[in-house]
Amino acid sequence: MLNVLRLFASVQAVGLFVGLGLPAPLPGGEDPAFQAVDNYLQEQLDSLGIPGAAVVIIRDGKQVHQGAFGRADESGRPMTAQTPVLLASTSKPLTAIAVLQQVEAGRLNLDEPVQRYLPWFRLSDSRASRITVRHLLHQASGLSSADGTAWEASDTQAPEALEQGVRDLAGASLEGEPGEAFGYSNANFNILGLLVQTVSGQPFGDYMRDHIFRPLAMDHSHTSRASAESDGLARGYSLWFGSLWLQTGVPAPTTGMPSTTMYASAEDLGHELIAVTSGGRYADRQVLRPESVEAMRTPGVSVDGSKKYAMGWFTRPLSEAAAPAGAGTTPDGSRLPLLLEHQGEWGNTHTYTAVVPSSGLGVALVINANDTSAPSRLKALDSNILRILHGQDPAPTVVQEDWLQRSGWVVAAALLLAELGSLVLALGRVS
Repeated sequence: MLNVLRLFASVQAVGLFVGLGLPAPLPGGEDPAFQAVDNYLQEQLDSLGIPGAAVVIIRDGKQVHQGAFGRADESGRPMTAQTPVLLASTSKPLTAIAVLQQVEAGRLNLDEPVQRYLPWFRLSDSRASRITVRHLLHQASGLSSADGTAWEASDTQAPEALEQGVRDLAGASLEGEPGEAFGYSNANFNILGLLVQTVSGQPFGDYMRDHIFRPLAMDHSHTSRASAESDGLARGYSLWFGSLWLQTGVPAPTTGMPSTTMYASAEDLGHELIAVTSGGRYADRQVLRPESVEAMRTPGVSVDGSKKYAMGWFTRPLSEAAAPAGAGTTPDGSRLPLLLEHQGEWGNTHTYTAVVPSSGLGVALVINANDTSAPSRLKALDSNILRILHGQDPAPTVVQEDWLQRSGWVVAAALLLAELGSLVLALGRVS
């Protein structure tokens, strides 16, 4: 109850300093929204039983807050802002940076077909020859979500797995004409990773280390599980039977490195967000030109309604900044700013990155757990952090639960018992 009162008081204080939907820091002290975020996250860990989480907030090209909560593994090792976790799909914006670096170097052209760089690239659909680099970045190649997950059952850590995974797409067909419509597929970004590897002449993992992680001082970021484990990787947890968080091992093959299986800490993701909000610059290093950053942040295809997809980022109006009774405006009456965001969902981790380019605000959240039967449970945390930072109260969590996935063991047990009953009856008739 005490934490709830603190959260309420902090959020109310934040509301006094809202301007253009963004709270301003108090003179001589930390922005009260930051303490409100910490209180909220601690409340969620306590009430949901989440093992561990870390959050970093950046503003105007600097990290302005970090917080860490709970444990990184069963030993009770504390979670920190420097603890690496499996990123899942928040790997994609990092890969987009690598692709645009190669565009700047003249080795890739956004509007050239993939087959110019990978002459052997084939699908079972002749339209594959029309898929361009831009289509892949915008998730508009026509490849299906299913084709983007076929490799996930493997746990290979072999460096050649990335190319083999792309070659294995030879039997895939397209769901639509390249460039016509949004269609989320991890395969798009795995192909992009292979393009970077091919035109740069460096294994993709080495390229990321040398050209992304080191320049951005992402000292706790990795492209292999072994490297992440040697750096204190947080162990992932899954929710069982709706109530029990258990440390679980989930395959994370290098096949999906560019799309899903990179590792980073909350602090390192904050460094990435600084570059994204600062014209491609971090400290004294320029990882992308300002015009490339602008291209990356520009929506290229409609997802649904006002939601769109840029290059490695979903975009939408920042509804969390809306006035309680407002529709499309902040408390001071201005239009809602654009939000860039991406969530990462794996069987045992949840990650989130978001930036508001107009205000220079960025948020990175990592959680070493996931509830795959009700991912909305943790996604609500992402949105509520944004709400708190923009002077709003956290919204109640609306859980959309996959009953079959949550209770599948009950169904399986019932079917087994029915089968055994049928067998007993059959044996009785025989005797």
